[in-house]
Amino acid sequence: MDTEIRTASAPSQPVPQGDAGPFAVYEARVAAGTLDRDPEQEKAARRLDRLWRELRDYHPVVMQRAAARPGLFGGLRARLGLGGGRGAQAGPARPRGVYMVGQVGRGKTMLMDLFFDLAPVEHKRRVHFHRFMQDVHQRLHDMKVAQPDLADPIPPLARQIAQEAWLLCFDEFQVNDIADAMILGRLFEYLFADGVVVVATSNTRPEDLFQDRPGADAFKPFIDIIMREVDTVILDSPRDYRRGGVRGMRTWIVPADAAAKAELDTIFTHLAAGAPVQEVDLDIMGRILHVARAAGPVARFDFSELCGRFLGAGDYLALATRFPNLIIDNVPRMGPDNFDEARRFIVLIDALYEQNVKLFASAGDQPDSLYERGQGAKAFERTASRLEEMQSASYAQLPHLSA
Repeated sequence: MDTEIRTASAPSQPVPQGDAGPFAVYEARVAAGTLDRDPEQEKAARRLDRLWRELRDYHPVVMQRAAARPGLFGGLRARLGLGGGRGAQAGPARPRGVYMVGQVGRGKTMLMDLFFDLAPVEHKRRVHFHRFMQDVHQRLHDMKVAQPDLADPIPPLARQIAQEAWLLCFDEFQVNDIADAMILGRLFEYLFADGVVVVATSNTRPEDLFQDRPGADAFKPFIDIIMREVDTVILDSPRDYRRGGVRGMRTWIVPADAAAKAELDTIFTHLAAGAPVQEVDLDIMGRILHVARAAGPVARFDFSELCGRFLGAGDYLALATRFPNLIIDNVPRMGPDNFDEARRFIVLIDALYEQNVKLFASAGDQPDSLYERGQGAKAFERTASRLEEMQSASYAQLPHLSA
């Protein structure tokens, strides 16, 4: 699956100095009216704020490992000064990470955006968990090819990851692959032993990861590690902010004039819910799709950016799985003379529709009049029908399909 990678040594927007941590910024956005106060989000913001303060004085000491480490948890016990490992050195106490759990639309991504940008850490990485595991498997393969006599590649791999970033922020933490499940316990043992701090968002509680699947028993040690080393914060708000944000807003605005642009500006700000506007790169099997304007759960493009260049189904699926909301400015009337653009638009709408993405657009005409008569008009009929359905109240209630 196409995923987003964000690696940073500097935040995507200026970070307030002093005591302006996640909770202070959350409170400021509530006071400014860009966020509604939510007790569950406030609870999570307070926990992230505590971690932010602990990180200001934390600098992990990566020690030399002994040739052998006894037991699954031996390295972790040694790292924490509990004995059971040779060569352990005393280091600063590692702050406990945070694992935010909640259904779609509860504000997990917004809170992660806020925390990641403010985190006072030079070497930090934010990545979709599925993409992280793809990278892990690729590195393991490369290490085995380069060093065929290497008995155990997990320790040096964990060392590489820890040296690159000792704050790891995972979006959509989920385990569905038995190959991932078999690696995770030992990999995270070594990561935690090297002082790595983990923050994650997920729809699944740690104790429910990879349950009722073949090999679930072998996965339990990893669950034990997560439960012991990372605090779980449940966002149990009854309100789905992604769905609520769609009600009452026009989704198809005609004509595509200055007033339409201003209306889409307002919609973009509302859907962003206080998240910073920033650039995002989506990794599509090693190729990067650049999103010039995104904020939390929404991205915005001009029609020419999406359909006037050589993009395909994989690009559109990447956008559709990453962003629950998409704004498109200046959708033109189309016909045989620009059928290539129309064809890409058809593929784009199919991807958005299949993933239940909420589309907001300014256009030269209504969907059923968007394509002029002539070659290609028949192929556009289904797209026009889908565009009409995507404006309905029932479609607005559908949950976004992120994978």
